[in-house]
Amino acid sequence: MNDLAAPLRRATPALLGYAAVRALGLVVLAVWSAARGKSAHTLLTARWDALWYTRVADLGYGYEVRLPNGDVHSNLAFFPLLPWLERLIHAISPLSYADGGLAVSVLASLAAAWGIFAVVELVYGGRVAVCAVLLWAVLPVGIVQSMAYSESLFTALAAWSLYAVLTGRWVTAGTLALLAGLTRPVGLAVVAAVWVAGITSFTGCTPRAEASFVRDRSPAPAPGARIWPRALGMAIAPLGAAGYVLWVGHRTGKGPFGYLDVQAGWRNGFDGGAAFARFVGDKFTSFPSALAGVGLIVGVGLVLWLYVVGVRQGQPLPLLVYTGVVTALALCASSYFGSKPRLLMPAFPLLLPLALALARLRTSRSAWVVGGVAAASAVYGAFWLNGSGPP
Repeated sequence: MNDLAAPLRRATPALLGYAAVRALGLVVLAVWSAARGKSAHTLLTARWDALWYTRVADLGYGYEVRLPNGDVHSNLAFFPLLPWLERLIHAISPLSYADGGLAVSVLASLAAAWGIFAVVELVYGGRVAVCAVLLWAVLPVGIVQSMAYSESLFTALAAWSLYAVLTGRWVTAGTLALLAGLTRPVGLAVVAAVWVAGITSFTGCTPRAEASFVRDRSPAPAPGARIWPRALGMAIAPLGAAGYVLWVGHRTGKGPFGYLDVQAGWRNGFDGGAAFARFVGDKFTSFPSALAGVGLIVGVGLVLWLYVVGVRQGQPLPLLVYTGVVTALALCASSYFGSKPRLLMPAFPLLLPLALALARLRTSRSAWVVGGVAAASAVYGAFWLNGSGPP
């Protein structure tokens, strides 16, 4: 118990700040929704992807919608861990499937905030870790962290898996990567981080040696020491994602690539960013939309710049691999372009250069900065969910 108490005590300021930001977002959403005659609860639990997850929890897999253009939207596109948890909560409590999903999201968002704190504290220290958690909380699409979506659950599993990698807990890292792979397709990013870290550790170049703060706290083991936990962690890591994808292939009768056919029914895939580039280019056909095109280019440029800065600042290799895969999958998906900011949300290491800069400010000044951005994020989140919302 004492082993858990000390880390939780160190993380408490970050968790309290995170909870305050998310509470502000929910209050603004409730007020905004009420003014428009809408239910904030419905927006958080029974719209968009949240409906698909609750249908899986309630009815299982097999539900699909056939659109007039011939597209088939199948619920096989949605990975099973969140619906499983919704079903479990519904079975042991009076909560509905939707409210069970909301409960998972609330608890998982706190676990994600703590995981982010743990990773960043290990690498850069407590002050930067607090700043990183608050920056993750105030993201423009941060309201998704409080929805019955899988982003918070996935980020929690990913952050703690990365922490386990950085501290040499290989079986834990692999198990969490397995669960992340059952949560979202981008679980491949966690698997890649575990595998790259494991492979480099066999050569004696451990991920912990990538950052001086980590190196000083936890010396790397000698090459060859305790090989089996690393091998076991690496073997476990891909089982979640691979198992679900293979099950979908068996269920559809289309073999190992059946999941790709399911995604194709949603007009989603990986095309290297060609469709997104065309989408941005089309914005420049008229003046009003050209401003949006400029904004998209600036946004993508900022994401890539933050990644490059993270490389130059010597972020640990597992973080760079994880962030690189999440970013590539988000930016190079061939559809749902409005979802890209949401899909990038689990890539929390992108925020570390900003967290380092924020940590250099005086506490009072950084508090004003975070408070101002939190207010703007809360207003944007309420506006967004009451409008087009997450696709």
